[in-house]
Amino acid sequence: MKALVWHHKNDIRCDTVADPEIEHPRDAIIKVTSCAICGSDLHLHDGFMPGMKTGDIVGHEFMGEVMEVGKENHRLKIGDRVVVPFTIICGECDQCKRGNFSVCERTNRNKELADKAFGHTGAGLFGYTHLTGGYAGGQAEYVRVPYADVAPVIIPDGLTDEQVLFLGDIFPTGWQAAVQCDIQPTDTVAVWGAGPVGQFCIRSAILLGAENVIAIDNVPERLAMAEAGGAVTINFDKDNVIERLNDLTNGKGPEKCIDAVGMEAHATATIDSLYDRAKQAVMLESDRAHVLREMIYVCRPAGILSIPGVYGGLVDKIPFGMIMNKGLTVRTGQTHVNRWTDDLLKRIQEGQIDPSFVITHTVSLEEGPEMYKTFRDKKDGCIKVVMKPHQEVKHVT
Repeated sequence: MKALVWHHKNDIRCDTVADPEIEHPRDAIIKVTSCAICGSDLHLHDGFMPGMKTGDIVGHEFMGEVMEVGKENHRLKIGDRVVVPFTIICGECDQCKRGNFSVCERTNRNKELADKAFGHTGAGLFGYTHLTGGYAGGQAEYVRVPYADVAPVIIPDGLTDEQVLFLGDIFPTGWQAAVQCDIQPTDTVAVWGAGPVGQFCIRSAILLGAENVIAIDNVPERLAMAEAGGAVTINFDKDNVIERLNDLTNGKGPEKCIDAVGMEAHATATIDSLYDRAKQAVMLESDRAHVLREMIYVCRPAGILSIPGVYGGLVDKIPFGMIMNKGLTVRTGQTHVNRWTDDLLKRIQEGQIDPSFVITHTVSLEEGPEMYKTFRDKKDGCIKVVMKPHQEVKHVT
């Protein structure tokens, strides 16, 4: 089969690899009908995440048709159409029973590595380094899904791939980020980053009743999409973010702040961002934390910081005294996807939201390596890329 394969930093290729097979009686084999490039995939492409090996199949946002099921998998049947959450869950451990699916205790088959890196392991993830299990990802024609009798979301008739694909990651990620804010009717929610996750943070905050939502980015297409979703926008290339946020909140700062950027903040004109880039260049720091520092500074006292943006290792110069003295609450983590999927699927069916709004490019799998670069460099108005492994696709934007 064809799959997108990581070879080295900045080197993802569309290769021919072996077809997946049933390895455990709870498995399923999925024929991938749609998959997407996620912002966190860029951390792999750009070489910022440890634990990648040459030959790893990437991708964690995918859906498709069930082609084969293991003999102990009594939930799925051949022909079912499913979205597969990026978190691999057992459904049986203490964390899964609590709904803390992204920290499932059993599915990371490289638990010892993760225990050393993080103190305790989180869940196994598709296509996302050997620290999270080294599982083959879903940017491929077929994928093996372990524990497939638990997590896959069975999709009812009448919904397109484009409407439901993002239930596997970015929609519940944006939703969880907003839920973590404990949004009240008078709240102003500021969202740093108007990429795909940020767009779903914006719409989720509005659905959850925020009075005002402010989006911070510098890409015109992203800012326009955020405005269309109901946000006031700040272009950080043109305006001082802290001054504008204080102006928009009568000097008090936003009550709730969401970091939808993570470890590769792209601010370049500030002292702290120059410091980060210098330390990163000589491998003394792994993550650029400009956004995190900025929102700690500007957040209203007793406010909440919600962090869906991915961080991979070490950050420097975090003003923890501000967090403590202002009484800020910090909530973060990988997404507990299955905690949210039933509700979000119902909202899609009821027409409250059509997640396909975020798609700007639809391409073949073979075009994937080039689209990684287009997405990373924010060229051609690219906000979200969907790939069709089994279709002849003319480049659609």
